[in-house]
Amino acid sequence: MRPLVLLVEDETGIAELLALNLRHEGFDVRHAATAEEAAAAVDQVLPALVLLDWMLPGASGVDLLRRWRAQARTRDLPIIMLTARVEESDRVQGLDLGADDYVAKPFSTRELMARVRSVLRRRAPDQAPQPLQVGGLRLHPASREARVSGALLKLGPTEFRLLQVLMAQPERVFTRSQLIDRVWGDHVAVEDRTVDAQVKRLRDALETGGAQGCVQTVRGVGYRFDTAAAQQLVAAAMAGNAAGDVGGTS
Repeated sequence: MRPLVLLVEDETGIAELLALNLRHEGFDVRHAATAEEAAAAVDQVLPALVLLDWMLPGASGVDLLRRWRAQARTRDLPIIMLTARVEESDRVQGLDLGADDYVAKPFSTRELMARVRSVLRRRAPDQAPQPLQVGGLRLHPASREARVSGALLKLGPTEFRLLQVLMAQPERVFTRSQLIDRVWGDHVAVEDRTVDAQVKRLRDALETGGAQGCVQTVRGVGYRFDTAAAQQLVAAAMAGNAAGDVGGTS
């Protein structure tokens, strides 16, 4: 999937040139000409990065930057400011408010594309969670693999994300609405029965892999990952290995 860049620029010529270069670099581009359009776009889909013009009709880019940095959902959204304001105090203000970079007009499109790549590279480590291990169950976000005592589980993308959310905070009880927010996104229409169906698929996959009981229902509330059940996988694997050793000596 191509990363999405939201381009917030009210000058049509500049917007068309930047969009052309971004698409050439392998990005999908969504254009907004005002702060209101940009806010609505981010409310719908969270982009990989925002190119944000300082001077916009109505609310300014700085107002929008301040608003996004104050909200949990957009607090870490990579943002590069574009502006004709070249005073040092303006650059300091933009960076102090949370912009990841600041590019003054007129600028080289090659330099801007390099800065886009640089910001995304800097942010990449924060967006690549570390492997999770609870008992005999290990999950690798980078490779999208989950294993039970070394054996690969067959999980679809949604079941994988669901397991990742539950394993990241074992024993925490998640309501269905919380799981919808974390697995599907807070702006996707998903019903509670869809959550239940995906949990059943996850349980079936875990049971097939020998990890039954790891996802528990908390009646009237939601679901949790059971640490004790995952720890039993280790004991079972050790017992199996011991039995194999004993059998091998006869």
